[in-house]
Amino acid sequence: MTSEPPLLETPANGIPDVVDTAEELSSSITSLAAGQGPIAVDAERASGIRYGQRAFLVQLRRQGAGTFLLDSETLGDLSGLNPALGSDEWVIHSVTQDLPCLQDRGMAPAALFDTELAARLLGWDKFGLAAVAERTLGVRLAKEHSAADWSTRPLPKAWLNYAALDVEVLLPIRDVLHQELLDADRWEFAEQEFAHLLDFVPKHFDEPWRRTHGLSKLRSRRDIARVRELWQARDAMAREADIAPSRLLRDRELIALARSGVKSSDDIMATWRRLSRAEASRLFRAYRKASRLRAEDLPPRHEKPRQRQSPFTHTDLKERVAALKSAMSELSQKLVIPHDVLLQPALVKSLAAQSHVDVGDFLAEAGARPWQIELSAPVLTDALARLPRA
Repeated sequence: MTSEPPLLETPANGIPDVVDTAEELSSSITSLAAGQGPIAVDAERASGIRYGQRAFLVQLRRQGAGTFLLDSETLGDLSGLNPALGSDEWVIHSVTQDLPCLQDRGMAPAALFDTELAARLLGWDKFGLAAVAERTLGVRLAKEHSAADWSTRPLPKAWLNYAALDVEVLLPIRDVLHQELLDADRWEFAEQEFAHLLDFVPKHFDEPWRRTHGLSKLRSRRDIARVRELWQARDAMAREADIAPSRLLRDRELIALARSGVKSSDDIMATWRRLSRAEASRLFRAYRKASRLRAEDLPPRHEKPRQRQSPFTHTDLKERVAALKSAMSELSQKLVIPHDVLLQPALVKSLAAQSHVDVGDFLAEAGARPWQIELSAPVLTDALARLPRA
């Protein structure tokens, strides 16, 4: 029976004070500039509690400088850190989660190392920070504060301890992962992926209200219009109050309201008693607006698809997509690299809709990295060759 790895309980140099004044930030920048090598970077949000995904605490650690906990909500602009960190690598666990909120504070890395993506490139089935820390360093991280309300002030000492530990482990984890990538002949893959992440931008949705959970079950365009108006009203109220929209009404409640047939704001308050009179009135106005729309002004049941030219019928296209996905799945299993890391599923689907196309050229134009093309193009070309042509 194997013993459980030891729990990493406190930072090696203790819990640093929170930096929340311009003078303290200036001093921190000076210290960080005097440090050497990569910088461990993390951010804490208040997802599901506050509106949006902004960073309420930013943590940094660098050899020769130490650990810094920045109250980014109070400090606001953190762009002054960029010259101090220079061209050195930022080590982040899950860049796509943290980079947008760091960029919102003015922070812009020149180079990146994503410890989560590195673990996935190595084929690890568990790639959360705690799992990666245990596998690389042989220590356990307590993660009980990951979903905390980081907008709380003052921040509890236990939370600051947790935040400091997260960046303390990142640099040694980075070193282990770097060596493992070299040993597995996958460092070049990682370099290309990390460079690509510098240009990461979160996906933009033209009609974000269509992401309401449960919308696909609605058949009435009138009900769909009510969801749209209610979603927009809820979003505006949440933004103004700086709370997560779900704290006003959850998606399933929004769907229920759209289908409810309410006659007044009193009806809304009778069902959702946590709403204030003003909130219920605003939601009822949105409901009534949708109810009064002319038939020609109702939204379609489905979002208008982007125009894609394809010579294939719907049935043939499904067959082609399935064949290419199967080929990529086999390659994924052979290489022990997740299929969505090996090649983005959207590119596979787009390729299936093409006829008489050079696979390598198509993937390159679509943004695939050279290592992805080198591994995927031969397999996809072979799969396409075995399919009927248009």
